[in-house]
Amino acid sequence: MNLLYWEQRACRFASQGDGLAAVCSYGMPAFYNRVIDWCQSLALRRWLRLSPGARVLDVGCGIGRWSCRLAARGARVTGIDLSPTMIAQARRRAAARGVAARCEFLPQDLAALEVAGPFDLILGVTVLQHILEPARLEASVQRLAERLAPDGTLILLEAAPERAVTRCDSPVFRARRREEYRQLFAACGLTVQAVTGVDPAPFKCWLLPYLPQVPRLLRTPALAAVTLLSILLDVPFGRAAVGRSWHAAFVLKRAGGRS
Repeated sequence: MNLLYWEQRACRFASQGDGLAAVCSYGMPAFYNRVIDWCQSLALRRWLRLSPGARVLDVGCGIGRWSCRLAARGARVTGIDLSPTMIAQARRRAAARGVAARCEFLPQDLAALEVAGPFDLILGVTVLQHILEPARLEASVQRLAERLAPDGTLILLEAAPERAVTRCDSPVFRARRREEYRQLFAACGLTVQAVTGVDPAPFKCWLLPYLPQVPRLLRTPALAAVTLLSILLDVPFGRAAVGRSWHAAFVLKRAGGRS
């Protein structure tokens, strides 16, 4: 991953408001990123019901949005992120929410993860899609598998369409086919227990590659329109419309572990 890129994102947006512009869609309006956060929460909520004291690893924790939510439910959370500025913001936000005692935040590269396990739950939200080098990607997933408790759960939410779609790819982002992830997980000793849909409406993906070409005065109205149209499909049908979703949440177990 590109440390400079993430530090620039963090320095520009991580301290502003809810900080979502630093960790969801880079620099997009607040309404757009809140919808992304909402749809991700709907996709994950079934899998984030934890017993008090559960040990959680939040990889690519960013500003600590998931870490703080899980710590507020009684979990003991370790958050790691490549960006030291993100980590500083996560610590600040955990303190502001009164959950700092149940959180530890560490600047680490996932591909060289050093934190000790095992963890009952490992969560990564839109992290692997930013690791472009195949060797680093496999190393990252292997390190997660090694730190997962025998009966623990690994949840990874990534841009993973069923068919190859490259129009949104960039030097820091790759939307891999869902089957590529399945093969990677199997190679790292993980089994897919479930796949949950997130955002089946295609409108935002149609617009975003061309948004810079839209006249400035029309960009926000255009973005608002496609966001509203997406909500009408994503919120009621996102979990069920797995095959049409641009993102997918993979629920994984260690091979041979308890389901």
